[in-house]
Amino acid sequence: MISLLISILLSAACVVAAQTYQLHTTWVVLSGIGGYILSSLLVGLVVRRKLGKVQGELHEMMNVAQGRINRSIQEAQAKPGANPALLRKQVEIKQTELLKKALEHTTRLEPYQKWAPTLGRQIATMRLQFYYQLKQFDKVDEIFSRKGLLSKPMMMEPTVVAMKMARTYKTGEIDEVEQLFKKHIRWMKGERGTLLYGLMSWAWVKKGKVEDALNLLAKAKDSTGDDTLAQNWERLANDKVKKFSNAGLGEEWYGLHLENQPTPKAQRMRGQRGKARF
Repeated sequence: MISLLISILLSAACVVAAQTYQLHTTWVVLSGIGGYILSSLLVGLVVRRKLGKVQGELHEMMNVAQGRINRSIQEAQAKPGANPALLRKQVEIKQTELLKKALEHTTRLEPYQKWAPTLGRQIATMRLQFYYQLKQFDKVDEIFSRKGLLSKPMMMEPTVVAMKMARTYKTGEIDEVEQLFKKHIRWMKGERGTLLYGLMSWAWVKKGKVEDALNLLAKAKDSTGDDTLAQNWERLANDKVKKFSNAGLGEEWYGLHLENQPTPKAQRMRGQRGKARF
């Protein structure tokens, strides 16, 4: 908001200066417009640089920490007799620590909200996703319930829309889930709609609306080209409802916390005489 005020003041100053020199009305108007545009560009450039630095530090912190976690997973998996359940627990602890640090880092973005009006929505969207991964659903629901134009989250990414659908499903309001799906799927072309199609078809299957899920998947498999959606369509078409599974969507699906991700079985080690041991 401060940037807008500065632009208006500079525009007014340009108009006054033009009138002082008794310029033609056309030049007075152009001076005002030019002053507004120039000040907006200059202020925007300075703010974007400072804001970009903070955002860059956040992304770097996330990437470096995630890289360390991935390396620790690979090293643990390479060890004989690794315990998958224990490994997953250790990874969850490290990821929780990372997400909490990321949430704390977002507070450094707050001072720039008065310079960039839409930044509040960006911060809300980031925090929403961090809280969701931390399973702090009370805070997730609070952010989703916001009505303020500059404080509610941006519903532009499939993952964020899917999170909203998943939370709505948890309340048992399947009709509202369908409304959200129809509202946003029109903007998710191609593979961007995969997660939403997978979630909507899953919700219908869970509610016993198998025919609706089948019809949706018939469209989804062609528009997205996704193998998992095509396989689910084939399963429903052949009355194999119990084999319906979105496991093929991977972390995107399990990240919605609607189903628990199966723990991999421990690898067997063969002794010199062929006896299995763990």
